[in-house]
Amino acid sequence: MDNILEVTGLNKRYNKFSLTDVSFTLPEGCITGFIGANGAGKTTTIRAILGIIGRESGRIRIFGKDLEGNERSLKNRIGVVFDDSYFYDELSMAEMKSIVAPAYDKWCEADYRMYMELFKLDGKQTISTLSKGMKMKFALALALSHKAELLIMDEPTSGLDPQIRSQILDILGEYMKKGGRGVFFSTHIISDLDKIADTIVLIDSGRIILDCEKDVLVDRHRRVKGDISWLDNESRAMFLDLQATDYGFSGITARLDELRRRMPDILAERPDIEDIMLAYIGRGK
Repeated sequence: MDNILEVTGLNKRYNKFSLTDVSFTLPEGCITGFIGANGAGKTTTIRAILGIIGRESGRIRIFGKDLEGNERSLKNRIGVVFDDSYFYDELSMAEMKSIVAPAYDKWCEADYRMYMELFKLDGKQTISTLSKGMKMKFALALALSHKAELLIMDEPTSGLDPQIRSQILDILGEYMKKGGRGVFFSTHIISDLDKIADTIVLIDSGRIILDCEKDVLVDRHRRVKGDISWLDNESRAMFLDLQATDYGFSGITARLDELRRRMPDILAERPDIEDIMLAYIGRGK
């Protein structure tokens, strides 16, 4: 399987924040969830991938080509959806489309009309009158109307109601049915990734701390509960995070077999992605 996106050793420094040696891959045919707390570096990473901001060092390859020297041809193959609208509020959607469409060599008017109809959007409506959900649907319609092979989405479902979020996730599922495509999906709504993600990349304080297949990640971890008297210093060290009271303990671990040998009567439950993310972030703090 080829990689659609490869980020290697990406470094970007600001006064109070840095991306440090950020490296990960997006394999062909995968939806990758890019997760982390607010301020962890998700948007900065995406803007560096797209060449919107510069970087001190690092290599970015898209479809096997370096971004430098191939930016125009590569961006023709990328659809982008940002959480913050980049539209001109005083224009109608039709007028905004007429500005965006000429930037792409493979713009498909038929696809655009199909998505506008699917999302029940009226091109004559002024952008300033659109709800956040309608703006996100319009952004997705634009991103999907030029035969993009890679979708890069920064918090596309943030602030949307569950029905609209579900519709967007369904669209992404349909999009991925055609081969040779990939989606890089930044979000803090972890439940969305439970439905559609194939791989998970976790960033915290500008560093990648997890890059793993979603199912492998969940299978590798367990939430363990038991009597407080069973804990000692060695067993405590086997947890990524641990909450203990006078009556019992609960924590996330990737060392279940070792814990069971020490504490045969523990209760082990399958965690969700958010549990695992918070455990790793808490461990880093």
